Amino acid sequence: MKDIQWFPGHMAKAKREIEEYIKKVDLVIELKDARIPYSSTNPLLNDIIKNKPRLVILTKAQMADPKVTKEWINYYKNNNILALDIDSEANYNIKQIIPYCNKALEELFKKRMDKGIKSKDIKAMIVGIPNVGKSTLINKLAKRKAVVVGDKPGVTKSESWIQIEDSLRLLDTPGVLWPKFEDQTVGLKLFMAGSIKDDILDLNELTIRAIDYIKEYYKDLLMKRYDIIDIESKDSYQILEEIGIRRGALKKGGIIDFDRAVKLFLYDLRNVKIGRMSYETPQI
Repeated sequence: MKDIQWFPGHMAKAKREIEEYIKKVDLVIELKDARIPYSSTNPLLNDIIKNKPRLVILTKAQMADPKVTKEWINYYKNNNILALDIDSEANYNIKQIIPYCNKALEELFKKRMDKGIKSKDIKAMIVGIPNVGKSTLINKLAKRKAVVVGDKPGVTKSESWIQIEDSLRLLDTPGVLWPKFEDQTVGLKLFMAGSIKDDILDLNELTIRAIDYIKEYYKDLLMKRYDIIDIESKDSYQILEEIGIRRGALKKGGIIDFDRAVKLFLYDLRNVKIGRMSYETPQI
């Protein structure tokens, strides 16, 4: 199988810019996809952020398995990392973000007070991989269209400061993906979540692998969505055939249009039509 790799020029440029701007902020808000908190973590960011105060936000929580998300929140807590799960579209936990920012900077505020500075103004940088929901979240917090929202990875074109409240200013940054996926399951999970451009991938092969995963961990959701009977006796290719039939992906003469079946399945997968699912747990 061909390895999944994607690190175009604008990604390298984004990394350099983040390194430049990190010096100007008090706090880093790192966004991760609640379905794939491990795979949506860019190890390059750890090297850049270092000891800067950090708040981890798990986005798209209403798309993830709530039981698994709770496990992730506990995992971060046990590792002394402040984490909050949110969903910008559903307005879930959005009002908790600023209090969590203040909590993340309690030590900084204490140092300011010791110097006689009462200000609790915060300059924060929001970072994460493409399509993790940075622009949508910023617009939600700003209560206006402060930045462009796109459904394609890498839409954010340049950095910009956005005033959220009197005390909080946010610096948006372009999404930065891994330069190389050492573990190809990371690439698969990014694909399932829609974090990599589909037009550079082998969609058919990756879709079969995605069905493999869902059959193992969420077979009941798969059976219910597509009315699949005796799913244990079918391989993922046969399941895709049934999905094509159920979703009407047929050519003349009743022949299954696999390309269309793949696109319909991916639409269902990424729009929670199959159900709320997470693709990894903290035990990784």
